[in-house]
Amino acid sequence: MAKYFDVHPENPQRRTISGVADSIRSGALVAYPTDSCYALGCRLGSRDGIGRIRSIRNLDDRHHFTLVCQNFAQLGQFVHVDNDVFRAIKAATPGSYTFILPATKEVPRQLLHPKKKTVGVRIPDHVVAQALLAELGEPLLSSTLLLPDEDEPMTQGWEIKERLDHVVDAVIDSGDCGTEPTTVIDFSGGEPEIVRRGAGDVTRFE
Repeated sequence: MAKYFDVHPENPQRRTISGVADSIRSGALVAYPTDSCYALGCRLGSRDGIGRIRSIRNLDDRHHFTLVCQNFAQLGQFVHVDNDVFRAIKAATPGSYTFILPATKEVPRQLLHPKKKTVGVRIPDHVVAQALLAELGEPLLSSTLLLPDEDEPMTQGWEIKERLDHVVDAVIDSGDCGTEPTTVIDFSGGEPEIVRRGAGDVTRFE
């Protein structure tokens, strides 16, 4: 049964966030809010967490997982970013964007796109997500909480608790966080390619 945490959207309770971070370090899979919509998140090296996300969302091995990072210093440990791409991404973060980039050796192989050796990264503009990332001290391996055969991600913490009670370990509820997933920009070829139009404005990349 999943633990349910009611967290203040502007002043998240430190003790609660610390407890959730400890759970993640111990292998927990959590549903948490971001600046676009809810996401499923686990520790970077958690094979069990990866398997459970794939099972919940019915994903194949070509799916791009996302490393949700606290800041650029953290992001730079896991992807290769040249100067031009750095400036483009810097101008758009934090925000509702996911960027696909060549991965460094710090990224576990099972997270990489099997052919491209790329991974998605993002820096959210959300107080609770940022508080959790700061407490955790490492990225969250994440995927949008979009269930198979559904058109929109889940948006209500209580509903997530009801529907996923036996497949996730914790749900963080800080109120509505929208239904639109991130805009996805693929920079793995050097030039920006818009893969998905979502919550982030695409005009800067067109």
